[in-house]
Amino acid sequence: MRHKDVIKLISVEWIPDDIGNQTAKETKTEVFANMFSVSATEYYNAALTGLRPSLMFEIYSFEYGGETRLEYEGKTYNIIRATTAGEKTRLVCEEVAGI
Repeated sequence: MRHKDVIKLISVEWIPDDIGNQTAKETKTEVFANMFSVSATEYYNAALTGLRPSLMFEIYSFEYGGETRLEYEGKTYNIIRATTAGEKTRLVCEEVAGI
């Protein structure tokens, strides 16, 4: 299956400035993905722990480096679960409010 959607994986690195304050430096990496909806079972199981999964993306495993956020169509999402099966990784995401 071809990957038809484009997402940006976001990694955050904390770097001290001249006076020692930690500042966040985001690095975005564009990758191709397939978007899936989250199953009802997964949604309700996650809701029990206070999470609200909204989308799931499938990417090639070699492209995923443990990032905790991603951007899709101008919205930012937290990656709440990553599951790898062979050469594919599925990222379950919840939308971030207020960013």
